Amino acid sequence: MKNILLIKLRYLGDVVLCTPLLPLVRKRFPGAKITFLVNPGAAEVLEGNPYLDAVWELPRQSWWQQLKFIQQIRAIDFDVVIDLTDGDRSAFLAWVTGAPVRLGYNREKRWRGKFYTQVLPPEYGTMHMVDYHGQALVGLGIHESVGEPEVFVRSEASQSGKDIMSQVSSNGQPIVLLHPTARYENKTWSLERFSQIADWLSEQGIRVALIGSPQDILIGKKILNLTTHKPENLMGKTSLSQLAALMKRSQLLIGNDGGPMHLAAAVGCPVVGLFGPTDPAVWGPRGSKVKVIYKGLDCEKCFYTECLRGEESCLRQISVEEVCQAAQDLLPFLAKEGVSSEK
Repeated sequence: MKNILLIKLRYLGDVVLCTPLLPLVRKRFPGAKITFLVNPGAAEVLEGNPYLDAVWELPRQSWWQQLKFIQQIRAIDFDVVIDLTDGDRSAFLAWVTGAPVRLGYNREKRWRGKFYTQVLPPEYGTMHMVDYHGQALVGLGIHESVGEPEVFVRSEASQSGKDIMSQVSSNGQPIVLLHPTARYENKTWSLERFSQIADWLSEQGIRVALIGSPQDILIGKKILNLTTHKPENLMGKTSLSQLAALMKRSQLLIGNDGGPMHLAAAVGCPVVGLFGPTDPAVWGPRGSKVKVIYKGLDCEKCFYTECLRGEESCLRQISVEEVCQAAQDLLPFLAKEGVSSEK
């Protein structure tokens, strides 16, 4: 086995949840060249991973670039492709490699199943995604249990994270990160409640920083307007590697279900994850210092559309007091009094 390709054309959190497979593949095939193909923007979390030889981002700019990329992967002569995406585009790319072994999911029973030499078990939703991905390894003769997600912080990113941390907390105050955004609106806790958490943490002597993408900057400004003790707004100011380094040095992340939550857990930062329509038994952050708050409502009908429950929605049912208690459980030095009222 000389060349192995893994594919995950999804988002940041999805890629992080695939990382437990890498040490097992490397252990089984120590001499192979292992390449990981991801969507643009996700490669940074795999940089410095000792189990990988190369990380590629799929070009999306033009058909000409995509055609050149297809020619490139065809020329590599891959022996095995493990497609963890469960999507048409990735299935096609697996097929065009010409690899004699092509493993992939096809839970919708679409035509893409014909692109694989072996279709993996359609057990989505019955187990955590880490274990779901782990099923792919059985096809390679790997029967060991998968471990926890892990993201490695390179030395230059670590120094950059240290510099950012010193700017946020010049006097050495502990730092808690808040991630108040999500890919879908139905997965977001209210900004008013995040602002209450920010003020409460500040009153405990903790420096609070808001994290997010450049598209989230206005959301950060809204929280600043809602708070009495102004947090540091780092939205759009860090790369993924810098963010990972900052997380590694922070005492806690409190955030909605999304990629930063998984990234934090993967670098060892304690996490309080706020879940609405998605089930943390499938999508929750993995790690020993993790707490999730989830009401377990049936949200299938409104997952990607407008929530039908109004004030009784799954996320509206998560109180500020619950989040404070979860933070206290992970940070024993916090004062034991909570927030007495909500805005």
